[in-house]
Amino acid sequence: MERQTRQKQAVLRSLVESGRSLAPAEILELARSDVPTLNLSTVYRQLRTLHDEAQVVKVDLPGQAARFEAPCTHTHAHARGHTEHHHHHFHCVACDRVFPIHGCPGGIDRLAPAGFHVEQHELTLRGRCADCAGAQA
Repeated sequence: MERQTRQKQAVLRSLVESGRSLAPAEILELARSDVPTLNLSTVYRQLRTLHDEAQVVKVDLPGQAARFEAPCTHTHAHARGHTEHHHHHFHCVACDRVFPIHGCPGGIDRLAPAGFHVEQHELTLRGRCADCAGAQA
């Protein structure tokens, strides 16, 4: 049982310390510094468990395999009365990394056709992150 706990902690620590959304292969690379024998199937198993326990959030981007991130520590009162953090993502087209954007442009309801009610939305900005934009210049 201790081995599972160490593996789970290594996966979670990788997500928390990265501060961004990671693909399972990226998690494996980072978590191996804590557990050198870790393999990809174990990472997927731990992610499934952590997701079921609400310790990680699955990030689905169009045309991309699922990524995962630690739950955001930024919170605000949602209009419906419960506390949650709504954020979007920036996907770097050069290095393929995904970063959280802590903010929302708002006014999304205005974009829906008349009579429609928006219940949720996701926004993904695509471009070059600061590292890749600097390398290109």
